[in-house]
Amino acid sequence: MRHGTVYGGTEQLHPRLVRERNFSTVGLGRRGLDPQEVRHFLHRVAHELATLRQEVARLHDENTRIKRALRDWQSAQARRRTP
Repeated sequence: MRHGTVYGGTEQLHPRLVRERNFSTVGLGRRGLDPQEVRHFLHRVAHELATLRQEVARLHDENTRIKRALRDWQSAQARRRTP
């Protein structure tokens, strides 16, 4: 499986994909996993994924801001040194 894909698919892992993931039923009756428990877990995973995506976006913005401030500072220092 390639990084950023879902079960060998081409879409990046996204909270919506986790929430909407369906599992096959196994056998007759109540064999296999409890569907409610699986659904609850998937919602928890989706929530965590959404939180992490927001944090990554926030950190990206902060990184951009800091880089811009550093470039501005470096330019100001270079201008001070130039007679």
